[in-house]
Amino acid sequence: MTIDHIQGHTTHARRGALKNAFRYSVDYVLIDLAEHVADAPAALLSRNHFNLWSIHDRHHGGERGQGIGMSWFQDVLSERGFPLAKAEILLLTQPNFLWFHFNPVSFWIALIDGEPCAFVAEVNNTVGDRHCYFCAHYDFRPITPSDQMHAEKLMHVSPFQTVEGAYRFNFSLTDKDLHIRIAYENGDQGVIATLFGPRAPVSNRSLLWGALRRPLGAGRVVALILWQALILKLKGARFHKRNAPPDGLLSEGSSSSVTHQ
Repeated sequence: MTIDHIQGHTTHARRGALKNAFRYSVDYVLIDLAEHVADAPAALLSRNHFNLWSIHDRHHGGERGQGIGMSWFQDVLSERGFPLAKAEILLLTQPNFLWFHFNPVSFWIALIDGEPCAFVAEVNNTVGDRHCYFCAHYDFRPITPSDQMHAEKLMHVSPFQTVEGAYRFNFSLTDKDLHIRIAYENGDQGVIATLFGPRAPVSNRSLLWGALRRPLGAGRVVALILWQALILKLKGARFHKRNAPPDGLLSEGSSSSVTHQ
């Protein structure tokens, strides 16, 4: 099974009059799920069964907690005429740590000749909802770092932001590293978020170091989300009630080529 361990960083910066920004280190894996084997190259990471770190198909590709894994993304691509026969399909996600599981966002990525040509941002909130945003050029040409992929925001994510406005994605995946920028824009309000880090083959050493440096994995992510929510509340951010999620699980994005500054 081909797996990279991305020991990266995420940053968030709030737009508008009320400022807040943070940067945290994170552990992601980039995995090719086409190889149907139970165990990963490292003993501390498993697929579909308990371990220090693990990846479970049921957590991805479909309704939250009822996922079917890679076949869901293949169906999404096939319905849109994507050349599946030429594609390599990867999942970028935070693995389970022991029994802790939570992913604010995972990405299904379709590569052709090593270049990303389509992706789905699989977004989850802390109250059990999921919505997915499909992004690709109309002709499925490679997505370059300067291309902006647009998607209307349709699901409640943060209680300090409304369900209005749009996301703008800049996406770069090379043999050496990953860099994703997500700009949520709603007038002069919103958030700029990034995820970036080097690609390196997973190993027991890297997984053990991640567990020691970032204990509890997904549990730590939830704790940090709650900590930042408390900071925003103390700063006077307005709290918005949860909106019901959209009826459909997946929505379509659009694209443009704009040099990002």
